[in-house]
Amino acid sequence: MRHLSSKSKLKRNASQRRALLSNLTCSLIEHGRIKTTLGKAKALRPVAEKMVTLGKSGDLHSRRVALAFLRQKDVVAKLFSEVAPASANRPGGYCRITKLGARLTDAAPMAYIEFCDAPVQKVDAATVAPTAEATKEA
Repeated sequence: MRHLSSKSKLKRNASQRRALLSNLTCSLIEHGRIKTTLGKAKALRPVAEKMVTLGKSGDLHSRRVALAFLRQKDVVAKLFSEVAPASANRPGGYCRITKLGARLTDAAPMAYIEFCDAPVQKVDAATVAPTAEATKEA
């Protein structure tokens, strides 16, 4: 019986599941949006939202708890400096899952998972490639 069993096991034992969710969370924080299977995205959302909540508190203990789970200093630094401040005024629900349909090879349901308040990256006009009209004029 599945009474009070809310976690999805993802066909893995506990240590493999923890490592998978840790790596998926690191990728989500690093890239802002990742494409994965729907089951993994649904299992990842509570974990990623707990990490953002830790980032919002911003104290040393929260940073150490996040580092113990994520195990990558640069990702934890990005979580506390960019991702959490972008969601500072949101009371919860930091992640969004968008269903994509079935994968062609094995028909697994795919989904994007991303942060709702993704930090806006500033684009410098000098680094943007010139458009086709600008190249015609020159």
